[in-house]
Amino acid sequence: MEFDLTPEQRALRDAARRLAEDRFADRAFQRSGFAWDSARELAAAGFTGIMIDEKDGGQGGTLLDAVLVMEAVSKVCPHSGDAVQATNFGAIRQVAELGSPELKAELLPRLLAGEALIAAGMSEPGAGSALTEMRTTARYDGDEVVLDGQKCWTSHGPETTHLVLWCRFGPSSRDIGAVVVPADAPGFTRGQTEHYMSGEAHCVSYLDGCRVPRHNVLADKDALRRLMTVFGVERVGNAVRALALAQSAFDRAVEHAKTREQFGRFLCEFQGLQWKFADMYVQLEAARLLIYRAAAGASSGAPDPMEATMAKLYANEAAFRVANDALQMLGAAGYSTELPLEYMVRRIRGWMIAGGTVEMLRNRIAEGIFDRRFSQRVPS
Repeated sequence: MEFDLTPEQRALRDAARRLAEDRFADRAFQRSGFAWDSARELAAAGFTGIMIDEKDGGQGGTLLDAVLVMEAVSKVCPHSGDAVQATNFGAIRQVAELGSPELKAELLPRLLAGEALIAAGMSEPGAGSALTEMRTTARYDGDEVVLDGQKCWTSHGPETTHLVLWCRFGPSSRDIGAVVVPADAPGFTRGQTEHYMSGEAHCVSYLDGCRVPRHNVLADKDALRRLMTVFGVERVGNAVRALALAQSAFDRAVEHAKTREQFGRFLCEFQGLQWKFADMYVQLEAARLLIYRAAAGASSGAPDPMEATMAKLYANEAAFRVANDALQMLGAAGYSTELPLEYMVRRIRGWMIAGGTVEMLRNRIAEGIFDRRFSQRVPS
């Protein structure tokens, strides 16, 4: 069991950090909307499609490689971290793993160049954690697929050029599949732009007889397990972004405690605060180890579902506690919008919902412990 990064992994991490510090730091915490310029910078530096096969235009690397890049970039600029997520961890993985050769040739080059943006359309007004209650339907009509329904809570929804729509090809949960839908497809419209407490934009997507080519289908039968396995990569990306922001908040609090004097002493000289910092540090290191284990153990690019679930659960909650405690260390200054700590707390809070709520993650872990399914539905 080896806990040290290889020289190549350290070099990759350091290169990503230098890029972030040189190109993204000046506008960190000042951006709004998707960081298109960062996506193109990442593409030019070879930091998009890190896990995607070279034959499909990717880098042919590992999930741990992508995690190291994500951590380095997100710690400096979380909006640029969104670009790392979109071009490595998000719905792009579903296209790379399940897409037809025709679809991949058509779409992946634009996504990898930072010229297009794809997101997953999973949630619906009546189907959040209860994913199998989705009502969006898909049916074949010759060489096309026709979709009807609506999706909500899609990150960067107003700016996406494509969505991976999870939908039903029939009445059973075994009929759940996924289709890539361009934003300019006939029958696809968007609702008004709304915002999360983090400032991120989202909107409802409407499909009214929306037609796309048949080769845009990623899966149409017995696909839910495959889709969720690929989605495990996105959960790891969620976890490492939370960790990166919490680490940034922690580092700011440490520097503050070294120089801030109260009652004639530096804050770091108060034992009560020393214990608090010790607890924060242990939580960050534990979260990092869980994330790295999930990433290092990934086979065929996908992490073990149990390991990815544990990493996301612990990292989400630990990161929120650490960022909130770091804000407290700076008192009124931490609570002020003049510093980024309050943004970090707001942003991390959203990741405790996105990609699987911490409550649902606990359910999945319990199922792994007892090796059985626990239905949350009311008995019929």
